[in-house]
Amino acid sequence: MARRLRPVGLGFVETAPVRLVFAREISAAPDPVFRALAEDVPGWTAWFSAVTSARSIGEGAGREIRLRGGTRFVETVLTAERPEVYAYRVDVTNAPGARALVEEWRLTPAGDGTRVRWTFAADGTAPFRFVLNRARPGLGRAFRDAVTSLDRRLTRP
Repeated sequence: MARRLRPVGLGFVETAPVRLVFAREISAAPDPVFRALAEDVPGWTAWFSAVTSARSIGEGAGREIRLRGGTRFVETVLTAERPEVYAYRVDVTNAPGARALVEEWRLTPAGDGTRVRWTFAADGTAPFRFVLNRARPGLGRAFRDAVTSLDRRLTRP
């Protein structure tokens, strides 16, 4: 059953009870990475294997995401500052125990490429927070695999 989460702002990325932060350098430049994150929302299915469906809603003000396993999110874009940051809040989900969730993608130049930092900030019931902290290694692998795949997609001839 889907339920509405607490509407938090971008500052939640720094204050959330659970903050999972992952970073990786890739060879693609920041602008194409930003474009892939913020403008080609349906393209997420081509490089983020956990995402089975992704579409913009509300003329780009939000997103509807479906993950492998059946988890669904309806999100509001909090900021899209080219080419530095893209962040969104989950408003509605069927993930049990979630109360608030924000994801932030920060892009910084790294030589000719980009340092991609993904922060997954969340609050929820005690079991939700416990499971999320235990899932850190798996989320880290999913992030590394996704940005590696995105880099290949953006830099192939």
